[in-house]
This record gives sequence, C-alpha cells and structure tokens, in this order.
Amino acid sequence: MTIMMRAARLHAVNEPMRIDDVEKPMAAGTDVVVEVKACGLVPNLANVLNNWETWYPHQPLPPKPAIFGLDPAGVAHQVGDQVVAIKPGDRVYVNPLRSCGACHACASGQQMKCEYFTFNGYFGFNRNSLEIFKRYPEGGFAQFMRAPQSAIVKIPDNMTFPQAARMGYLGTAYSALKKLGILAGKSLIINGATGTLGVGATLFALAMGASRIYAVARGKPLLEKLKALSPNRIEILSNLDGEVADWVRSKDPAGADFMVDCLGAVADVNAMKDAMTGVKRGGRIVNIGGTGSDMLFNTKWWMDNSMTLIGSAWVSTAEGMEIAELVRSGALDLSVLEARTYPLDRINEAINGVASGNGGFTNYVLEP
Repeated sequence: MTIMMRAARLHAVNEPMRIDDVEKPMAAGTDVVVEVKACGLVPNLANVLNNWETWYPHQPLPPKPAIFGLDPAGVAHQVGDQVVAIKPGDRVYVNPLRSCGACHACASGQQMKCEYFTFNGYFGFNRNSLEIFKRYPEGGFAQFMRAPQSAIVKIPDNMTFPQAARMGYLGTAYSALKKLGILAGKSLIINGATGTLGVGATLFALAMGASRIYAVARGKPLLEKLKALSPNRIEILSNLDGEVADWVRSKDPAGADFMVDCLGAVADVNAMKDAMTGVKRGGRIVNIGGTGSDMLFNTKWWMDNSMTLIGSAWVSTAEGMEIAELVRSGALDLSVLEARTYPLDRINEAINGVASGNGGFTNYVLEP
C-alpha cells in the first residue's frame, strides 16, 4: 500500500514552493529513512532557487518538481536490511553530501573529490549529479527522507534538532580549520566573521585553542556580540573603517598565521584579497565562503611568501561525528545560537526571512 507524506516542492523557478502529498520513501539495503524534525534554511537559498540556473548552469539543480532542504536532522524511522549501526529511534543528522561510494576518492574518505559529488536537496557540482538526484530525490523539506547509512551522524541528547540542522555549515567551518593545521597558540583572520559560516568558524577556533582571532565583517553590533564570546582572544574590525591587512599588521607586524574566508557569493572579492595580505609568510588561507568573482593578485607575492590557498567544500560524515562528540563532551557550546523556526506550511515566508535575525547567531529552521 502506498503511504503518502507532505513535502514542500519547487515546481518552477520564480514561483513559490507548494505543499504537496507525495509518496513516502521506503528503506532498503544500506539506506535509512529519517523522520525529519528540523531542516536548516540556507541563507542563500532564495538566490539559488531563482538565479542558480543562470549563474552556474554547469551545476544542476534537482529536477523539478524538487524537494529541497540541505541540512536535515531527525529520528531514524526505518532502516534497510543491510544497515548495521543505526536503529529506529536514533537521533541523527543527515549529511547531504552524496557521492558514488565506489571510486578511490570515496573509498579513502574524500567524497568531496568524487566526480559524483552532490549536495542532496540543494545542487550538484556537474552533470553526474543528475544520477544522484534520481537515487535520492528527497531533501529535508519533507516529513520523511531517504539517505545512505554513510550519511548518518548520530547526535547526542544535549544537541537540539535545530542545532543539528546547522551541522553542515558548522562542519564546513570545522573542516576548514582542520585543514589549517594545529590552531593552539596561533592567530587567525576570519573574514566575514558575523555570518553563518563566520560565527561557526569563531566557535570552533576558540574550542581548538586559537590564541588570537581577528574577526572582520561590516556590521559593528554583531562584531561586538562576537567579541563578547571571548574578549581577550577576539579582536574585531569593521572593514568599513579601514584596510584589514593594515589593521592586522598594526597588531602583529608579521601578520596572522592563518585565514578563513567566509564571504558570501556576491561579496566584493577585493575584500578577500585585502584580508589575504594580512597573513604572514608561509601562511595558509582556506576559502569556504563561495565568493563568485575572479581575483587578480600578484603571483610573485604568492611565490615569494610561500603562501598556501585551499578551497574547502562542506564536511565529511566523519567530521560530523567529531562535532557531535565535541557537543556531547561540552567542549563546544552551541547555546549562543538562537533558533528561528517555521512550520512546513510557511516555507515561502521562511525562505524570504533568513536575513532578518542576528546574522550568524540565528539558525533558520523548518520543522516539517
């Protein structure tokens, strides 16, 4: 007998999503069906829905009508007969990262490098993603969704579902910081520090032992809120007040050890370039913000100073497990994040309201 569920679906670009009755997924093999309790709303989702196919036609959206929803959390509802470590009733986060599961990159835990790398419930990175969308059509804007067991992260009891529904963006920052190396006793520029990625990067940098964080953004009230997390370790600058590199070097003439760039897709790339030049010789810079413009920089400066630039996209399931343990142990405190929740019926209002809170301190969450 066919069992139905409710889901928000996009039928056409520049149209509101509709609440439809669709067939509920069933678990088989190594798949898990999750009852969605919360799904994070991507700050850039309205732009993706309305403009992505024009901006980045080589990165396909799921075929319409499509169930979006990038960052789901909930309860394991049904497991396939090949699932071993997950049982119905487990509280879980569903990593939207999908890959082929069989290539060298996947086998070595580097799914982001797979030719089938796809954000389930969001967009793909090349035409191969269309095959992934066929196999896993549900994102988190539905009552239930199906995912491979390799995407499931068990979450602790002291992590709420709305907090877990930010795991992907928290994890993107965490994964980036890990690529920098040991942070204990080091200094770090966080560019775009008050956004969703930037606040996450600040929380993890504090937990990972960074001794000085140079937090850069535009708005001063949110910068002050960020500094209050650790006044002795966080320095703040509104980039409306001056050049980032000059400011950092006024604090430390050699520059910062590391930098994470969290600027959004439509940010001025020159702001990223300015902050980069505040990093010391031999420094590492990780870009996670997705600024979409070409950058011109002096390549000899890059060579002479032995700089390393790393692009980092998303978070692995293993890193998600590490984050869950940091929360369980109390090493990472997510209580500074506030949740703004919406029911499924208010999906369109929710999508249009993601810029109305306290920057990266606010979680925007759909509760199907």
